[in-house]
Amino acid sequence: MKLSYQGIQDKQGYAAAQVALPQYDWAKMAEKTAEKPVWVHFGAGNIFRGFIAGLQQRLLNAGLADSGIVAAETFDYDIIDKIYVPHDSMTLMVSLKADGSTQKEVIASIAKGIKANCADEAQWQQLADVFTAPSLQMASFTITEKGYALRNMKGELMPVVVSDMENGPKQAHHAMAVVAAMLYARYQAGAMPIAMVSMDNCSHNGEKLRASVMEIVAAWVKNGLVPADFEAYVNDEARVSFPWSMIDKITPRPAEIIEKQLMDAGFEDMQPVITSRNTYIAPFVNAEVPQYLVVEDRFPNGRPALDKAGVYYATRETVERVERMKVTTCLNPLHTCLAVFGCLLNFETIWQEMNDEDLKALVNRIGYVEGMPVVTDPGIMSPKTFLGEVLTVRLPNCFLPDTPQRIATDTSQKLSIRFGETIKAYLEKGMDVSNLKGIALVEAGWLRYLMGVDDNGSEMAISPDPRLDEMKSRLAGVSFGHNENAEKALTPILEDESIFGVSLVKAGLADSVIEHFKRMNAAPGAVRAEIHSVAIA
Repeated sequence: MKLSYQGIQDKQGYAAAQVALPQYDWAKMAEKTAEKPVWVHFGAGNIFRGFIAGLQQRLLNAGLADSGIVAAETFDYDIIDKIYVPHDSMTLMVSLKADGSTQKEVIASIAKGIKANCADEAQWQQLADVFTAPSLQMASFTITEKGYALRNMKGELMPVVVSDMENGPKQAHHAMAVVAAMLYARYQAGAMPIAMVSMDNCSHNGEKLRASVMEIVAAWVKNGLVPADFEAYVNDEARVSFPWSMIDKITPRPAEIIEKQLMDAGFEDMQPVITSRNTYIAPFVNAEVPQYLVVEDRFPNGRPALDKAGVYYATRETVERVERMKVTTCLNPLHTCLAVFGCLLNFETIWQEMNDEDLKALVNRIGYVEGMPVVTDPGIMSPKTFLGEVLTVRLPNCFLPDTPQRIATDTSQKLSIRFGETIKAYLEKGMDVSNLKGIALVEAGWLRYLMGVDDNGSEMAISPDPRLDEMKSRLAGVSFGHNENAEKALTPILEDESIFGVSLVKAGLADSVIEHFKRMNAAPGAVRAEIHSVAIA
């Protein structure tokens, strides 16, 4: 069987393989999309194909929409040539259930993939035609947080951005310049309204998108490349809005076991490809079942009925509350806990840790006992239900190969949000911070992790972190099995609000953290023993 418009006419074969087919005609949908495009999406990768495109599929299946999505790729053109074109922009979606079974569906809601490449006149014009259509309601984005960045780590404008600012809309290469160029085309066609919706997994995503686009536009105005009225158009949120959103779904890289299952079921050409930009992508997407998308309801030209497909349209304040619920209580703190201790205890995957009674009890304590009393309730969903799904369905899913080592990356940048906000909430409410036994253990666990020695006493690699060299220097007087200088070295670190979000000394948690550290650093097996003592407390 082939994954294509002609291929899915083999309804008997697809039924035998237990693959659900679209309940509409792809060719007619594609034709309708070309006539009156409603939705264009930047970022043609897995989260878009496996989640966002699936939302439009639900609307098409239910007769609540008759057009699909135009996918635009600004970074890796091979995705269009090697994945979209051969398969008529269709995706074989494989949902990975927590019980080890799968559910398969052909997602056909993408009408066309376009290379957003100004050097390819035909493709560039196709994208401009989409943006100049009065029917266009939304441009959405999954280009990763890095896709919005105009500057390097030193704060300097990237060379490509400097060039784009000097050369104007016709020579736009950076993703933000491409977006600005398309908005200019829409401005020239009548300054029609549109919503620019970032769906990337980062806080205040709409703000990041807006700031970068506006900086490009302002430079073009300054350089005399576009009229000042264009800047006024983009700056007017009644015409060009930049809603915030919160997205949550894990779409790992294509798994070999899924590829084999599909090939065994009779599918052809399921092998992943590695693009010239080192993207690892396949005709299929494998992903967990749970998914959440909350979007600020600001759409000046109307919006798709995505609320009928499980999307929450809400206020900006609600979007922020959902994000805060997830990041500070219900998901991210648990991930960091499992990452730190998973490395120390030599676990290979997160899901395996959830089969460990001590670690399972620890994250349950951090979530239910310590986090829930101060959790941010967004109102549109239950924090307790969300947390329960994380602990019983998402983290234990054996199909998701996330490693503690990957999640432990950049931990110094995560602690302030993932645990510091809970500590602050306890202090603000006058609650007893001594009850935060699990959080204190994780803070100590991270410092113990920085020793680079696992719980067996063997050398262990430490994941990349921008403050790693600094932390090693600050801990230089402490070594595994020797705690004589521990308090002297740790106390200044625990006062550092840039790491922990608060001074743990002032908060009254430093002594507990230091004692946990000393016990875990004393001898082989001490980390395991300390986790057990807190988990069963």
